Amino acid sequence: MSESTSKIVVVFPGQGSQEPGMGRDVAERFPEVMELWKRAEKAAGAPLREIYWDGAEQDMARTKYLQPAMTATTLGFWVVGHERLQAEALAGHSLGEFAALAAARILDIPAVLELTALRGRLMDEVGSDMGGKMAAVLKLSQEAVQEIVDAVRGESGRELRIANHNSPTQFVISGTADLVDQAAALVKERKGRAVPLAVSGAFHSSLMAEPAQEFGGVLKKLDWRAPRIPVYFNVSAAVESDPARIQTLVAEQMTSSVLWIQSVQAQWDDGARTWVELGPKGVLSRLVGAILANKDEPWEAKNISSLEHLEALIPGVGS
Repeated sequence: MSESTSKIVVVFPGQGSQEPGMGRDVAERFPEVMELWKRAEKAAGAPLREIYWDGAEQDMARTKYLQPAMTATTLGFWVVGHERLQAEALAGHSLGEFAALAAARILDIPAVLELTALRGRLMDEVGSDMGGKMAAVLKLSQEAVQEIVDAVRGESGRELRIANHNSPTQFVISGTADLVDQAAALVKERKGRAVPLAVSGAFHSSLMAEPAQEFGGVLKKLDWRAPRIPVYFNVSAAVESDPARIQTLVAEQMTSSVLWIQSVQAQWDDGARTWVELGPKGVLSRLVGAILANKDEPWEAKNISSLEHLEALIPGVGS
């Protein structure tokens, strides 16, 4: 991949990309990756390998387990392949942004595993208490989705927003359960599709304010460093280099919208033409494809989701 003439962006997926057995083949091949899983288990206080390699899918969807397990999975690919990948920029979708923090050496890997375990617990516990909900909205434009959100929210004073700007025809709304349901009904009236998400709360909304405050207090105690590799952040959709600014954005992420469309567009404007996703399912690779569908210049989006993919895309890895 070092022979590529286009700027390479490595991207890390987040919640929703989990699958049974994720990361197992890489961990069983590389002891340093298995150590990541052990550290993640210690941070989470749960048998993550048992849950994700041999467990039931309903347990895999639990936020408090998923966040440290997904981070161990994606960072496993990074630890093994980063030297040959030669990434010129990084980004992560929601939870995936924490893997980007570690990859850029803004924070140490052990700290990131601890953070994602804490983030998962807080979002799981408080999200359930607040009774919020999220739904993916498909086949409608951002303008149409925003009109629906504005109409439903009205002057109620309750939360409803576009939480994820994933692609030009895929958005996620988040807020109180009844407002999300009302918005979903209007989506269907406008010939769109609304799909409830199996999450424990209204992530990326003001309903996450309580866990975000506690999480922000922990972030202040960490040693934040300038990135070794540029990182595009969810909240600003831009590269940030000041450690204090990065800490602030990470603290705001839990209650702010994920500007993924805008981030990918900024990467394109900065010369990116190759995207490599490290993690299961290839969700971000497909989103990049949808965002860049009308571009005239050639580009490519690849997904490394297994040891076989890793060895195929990066010959000699681990040797």
